Amino acid sequence: MTERVGEVYRARGDGPPASTSQATEAGRAVPAVTMRLCHGVNATLNWRAFVEGPRREQLWRRLRELETRVVRILAFDPRGPDLMGAWETFTPFVEAVLRSGAVPMVTFAQFEPPYDEPRAVRGYATRCAEIVQRCLDRWGGESVREWYWCVWNQPNSEWVSAGMTFELYRRIYEETASQLLSRLGPHLMGRRPRLGGPAVDGFQPFWHDWVWRFVHELDNALVGFVAWHRYGDWREPGAWGAPAEEPIFRSLLLARTAEYQSRALCVSRWVQGRGIQNICGEWNAHSHHEARVSRRFNQTTFGAAYGASTLLHLAWGGADLELFWSATDDGGPFGLMIGAGNPTPGFHVRRLFAHHVRHGDRLSFPLGPDYHDLDLVVAHGSRGRWSALLVHKTDEPARYPVADWIDVPPSCRRLSILGGERGEGTVEAGFEGSVAFRGYGVAVVTNADPPEAHDEPA
Repeated sequence: MTERVGEVYRARGDGPPASTSQATEAGRAVPAVTMRLCHGVNATLNWRAFVEGPRREQLWRRLRELETRVVRILAFDPRGPDLMGAWETFTPFVEAVLRSGAVPMVTFAQFEPPYDEPRAVRGYATRCAEIVQRCLDRWGGESVREWYWCVWNQPNSEWVSAGMTFELYRRIYEETASQLLSRLGPHLMGRRPRLGGPAVDGFQPFWHDWVWRFVHELDNALVGFVAWHRYGDWREPGAWGAPAEEPIFRSLLLARTAEYQSRALCVSRWVQGRGIQNICGEWNAHSHHEARVSRRFNQTTFGAAYGASTLLHLAWGGADLELFWSATDDGGPFGLMIGAGNPTPGFHVRRLFAHHVRHGDRLSFPLGPDYHDLDLVVAHGSRGRWSALLVHKTDEPARYPVADWIDVPPSCRRLSILGGERGEGTVEAGFEGSVAFRGYGVAVVTNADPPEAHDEPA
């Protein structure tokens, strides 16, 4: 009966927050949830390579390898295509998203203040509705009704939307969402519209007030999802009160990945039973825009461990969708892929996670609070598929007696490890009861076949 209830919840895109139900590992009761998390990416940076570059098909193929369901596009943003002035640049962007096997999340970024001027609010809502109508005319209602439409980006940030209050944002959202719904409504066929916001900046104080008010003060018929952003940090080590010693800074970042779980769980409880999806719309280990500061935290084995821990905690907290920042980046510090598609360690770890911890799996979390340096999730899938994913969160060597902690099926003889003792990159080996790391790393013990090999760019 429990599995059937889970199927109903997944079909509705609804359901309870992360469950307090129990599973059994090695004779002990441990927390367990049903995996609801789907995967996506932001594609604002290096978007031209994704759309029209010579290796664009390789980029699309790599996103399919990651089980990418949603690709987020920023509209009315100088980093993205000009939707109003150069529609011909937006059409191939959407086509690229669709050919990658995903659907777009079109995020309508902010307009310039004053935000309380009625003409400006109406103009913004009208521009958004015109874009929706153009998409309906171009791709048809059957396709477009599955897309996501987000109103505004980081309205609570003084750096992005200085002077914005929730009262002002609510007025903008209500007028915009009403116009969007008037265009989408005839094509929904009883489906819930995928309209949402507020895409709040999680660094800001009282970010949760914005989310709570968004899901409780707006008409439920106008809200299909709630989005929030979360990065590990934005400060350069030694600046703005951040630790100057990099080992301490790294430890601080990894110690806070559990906040993805607590935030996701909080939002899940607020939207429970209302059909509203819970989306982490941007995340990465470090958000500083300079590569000299943040690349070593994002595009390294450390960043891979941070990413795996984040995915684990988002799944545990009951999030429905996560959107990594960013898919590809040419010379910048954020991309899962660099330039024409060269994968970073974070890419390989997301690939492992997507292949072995799947939507609909039953997840259990065997470790108690005493294990600060290790995260562990066990995934029970269909047809006897079984995987255990470990995240080693310290730069010190360690060996973990996995078979002593959990009931490993005899069929589990495969080990995939990044950051192990046998070399760089992801290494395939036999599992003999324990897993050893030389530093930060991620490993999977499984009875499933490995992901298919992919081509490396020339």
